[in-house]
Amino acid sequence: MQTHQTLKKTIDFSNKRILITGGNGFLGKEVIGALKRYNVIEENIIAPRSTEYDLRNLDAAIEMLEKYKPQIVVHLAARLGGIGDNMAHPAAYFYDNMMLGLNIIEASRRTKIEKLVNIGTVCSYPKIVSAPFKEEDLWNGYPEETNAPYGVSKKAVMVYADAVTREYGMPTINLLVTNLYGPGDDFREQTSHVIPAIIKKMDNARRNNDAKIIAWGDGSPSRDFVYVSDAADGIVRAAALHDDAGPINIGSGKEITILELMEILKEETEFKGEIKWDTLKPNGQPRRLLDISKAKAAFGFDPIINFRTGLKNTYKWYLEHYDEIILQKNKFIEK
Repeated sequence: MQTHQTLKKTIDFSNKRILITGGNGFLGKEVIGALKRYNVIEENIIAPRSTEYDLRNLDAAIEMLEKYKPQIVVHLAARLGGIGDNMAHPAAYFYDNMMLGLNIIEASRRTKIEKLVNIGTVCSYPKIVSAPFKEEDLWNGYPEETNAPYGVSKKAVMVYADAVTREYGMPTINLLVTNLYGPGDDFREQTSHVIPAIIKKMDNARRNNDAKIIAWGDGSPSRDFVYVSDAADGIVRAAALHDDAGPINIGSGKEITILELMEILKEETEFKGEIKWDTLKPNGQPRRLLDISKAKAAFGFDPIINFRTGLKNTYKWYLEHYDEIILQKNKFIEK
């Protein structure tokens, strides 16, 4: 069976310095781990914290790149959250993600880096589009309303990255990443996505012998969940092997309904109670499934983590870090 480890012989970064914005977040840590698997030495991996450089400010972005002088920039830093937080703070999601993206691209252009890898989102796709989503479908409608400001901002950043490539010749890569999950995910109540949110709800209900939990919507939407280390491997492979600014999907290529997800998580967490669906709450996008054939052809992207195994790993990590998780406060985080 093909593994991330056996693929490493195809990657060679030629001792280049690589800077990761958001490198201390959920996905960022996995990207750093993937770089190390591909024999990038630690001294060439740079991951400044958001407390050091507020990249919503162009001068801060330029200062950061002038200091570290990377050849490659992987832009992961983002404001992220679930449906509830997106609905509560639509302006913040639009502004923060727009400014983060535009500033890191412009700073990269001005400091003449060799390549920029820009991480976009499945949320940029239209609300209603045939599954699996193909990159050509990206402009065929408006995104799902509950996270449209986030999706539109990331799409606009991708347009600027492509424009910079065409006008100034700076190579950019634009990856559209689907829903992530895995060990180290965000389990905070206000900002977590569906898998960590439900794991936490079910585990708490099990501990408290609660008879039920409340879930949003009706369970009918489907999602394409990609394990975080698989996504990280795809990002690193794209950085090394890809040179086209056109959008390209990173996902699992498989879909599961939220209802099916709930039943699997009930087994994993050993929650014996009832799931009550609050149909007054939004479902979000009806379907999400990415066509990943372009990524496979362009740079050998091939997710290897079975979904059930990934959920087991995620819940195991949650239990191992339970004490620190329940003490977490909501704050702006890097991913």
